[in-house]
Amino acid sequence: MAHDKLTVAVLGPGGVGGLLAALLARTGHRVICLAGETTTDTLRTTGIRVRSARFGDFTADVEAATELREPVDVCLITVKHTALDAALARVPVSALGDGLIVPFLNGVEHPSFLRSRYRPDQVAPAVVRVESTRVAPGVIEHTSPFAEVDLTGDPVSRERLDTPAAAFAAAGPTTRVLDDETAALWAKMSFLAPFALLTTRYALPLGDVRSRHRDELTALVAETAAVSRACGGPADPGQALARYDAFPPGTKSSMQRDAEAGRPLELDAIGGALLRAAERHGVPTPVTAKLVRELKDAGH
Repeated sequence: MAHDKLTVAVLGPGGVGGLLAALLARTGHRVICLAGETTTDTLRTTGIRVRSARFGDFTADVEAATELREPVDVCLITVKHTALDAALARVPVSALGDGLIVPFLNGVEHPSFLRSRYRPDQVAPAVVRVESTRVAPGVIEHTSPFAEVDLTGDPVSRERLDTPAAAFAAAGPTTRVLDDETAALWAKMSFLAPFALLTTRYALPLGDVRSRHRDELTALVAETAAVSRACGGPADPGQALARYDAFPPGTKSSMQRDAEAGRPLELDAIGGALLRAAERHGVPTPVTAKLVRELKDAGH
């Protein structure tokens, strides 16, 4: 990956994947989107159309296929965790070559799963902070004023991380390379889990959750921080609450949007993973357990 222009595969060109694919393609990288036949047919015909207050409204031409058939420099994994196992059939190990796998997935358990399938030194987990939605195949609405990427990967050399990081940064998102994979993933988990579980459980945007269910939010933030600390991640409940308070009141979590649309929820990847980590380290998490149980009882 020493050359300036990369060949990048994007598995799942949805809200996050479609935005990153379009931004990278606009910057001159070769982008191959991997998806089902309907989506690939659309992308081949119309490209990816982006509507973004930050990056502008534009259309980017991309290639599209139902399966990876040639080596790439980087393969972004941007499907939902609920579809991960089936989607990976589109990225055969034999076709990937030495390409770097960069998963943008919620939770903390996916790196070990991916490293059981691909070479461990090829998996570089990433964290993205963005509000971006696929409103139709090939049509992406980026509604947040920010788009931030943290790239990490303990078994991956810094040089291998720097190359895609430079590509992301040049394409638009604010990008960092972090040395501690565990800290990076738990930093996101500590913020995401309370946000996702509470907005979904009460079917309320964040503003109503933080005013009407403040005590539960505070308790859940404390539990999540304690688990993060036990796992070697950051733990600052006060900072987490301050971040929630700074968000626009109408903000919804992606899990809540999935529930509203009747799509499968990443409940196990977020709530389940949090409970499993808590059990391993002997950290009590009664509020988390109650919320996960209530969401399961509601059919999620």
